[in-house]
Amino acid sequence: MNAFTKTLLVGASTLTLTATAASAAIVCNTEGDCWHVRGSAEYKPELRLQIHPDDWKWSRSEHYRWREHEGHGYWRRGSWIEIK
Repeated sequence: MNAFTKTLLVGASTLTLTATAASAAIVCNTEGDCWHVRGSAEYKPELRLQIHPDDWKWSRSEHYRWREHEGHGYWRRGSWIEIK
């Protein structure tokens, strides 16, 4: 978890995180799944998702994988969970 995410979780633990800083972002879960988000998508802090800028890249020592999906939601245990 990066410092930015920790700050958001501590400072806004009861608020909803929103990927609206740009028209696109990269979101990753604790299982190593990453996907692109277009527009705005809301994620509750308890989902423990990391939101990165659209140009973010993981380092060689980090173990992530791309799992794209249409619509707004998140990956959990290999399944796409739609947010309505």
